[in-house]
Amino acid sequence: MKIDQVRRFALSLPEATEAPHFESASFRIRGRIFATVPPGDALLHVFVDEEARETALALEPDCLEKLFWGGRAWGLRVDLAKAKPRVVESLLTQSWRGKAPKKLVAACDASPVAAAPAVRKPARKATAAK
Repeated sequence: MKIDQVRRFALSLPEATEAPHFESASFRIRGRIFATVPPGDALLHVFVDEEARETALALEPDCLEKLFWGGRAWGLRVDLAKAKPRVVESLLTQSWRGKAPKKLVAACDASPVAAAPAVRKPARKATAAK
């Protein structure tokens, strides 16, 4: 996935903005960073919770790795050359949802017209009964 596609998608999320963050670019929701792009535009850092991180790592190990800072895993490092757009978009959406104010997320969930389809909570896949 190209950085221009990442930028277009990230900025399509409600109230998302882009701003510098040290030597990186960052995507923010009301000032809170939900993703960064380190210099070189080859990687994307997304800040997702442990459950989302571990699930994504299990499903897409070829393009993802844990993102550590200060000895703690804070999210995922995405290799954009290897990542499928649906994976990147899903991670950006999850990260946005985790950083956005709860009222904004609820409003997006309640309004199919006002919110970008990607912001709506992803449907859980049903597991096969044994």
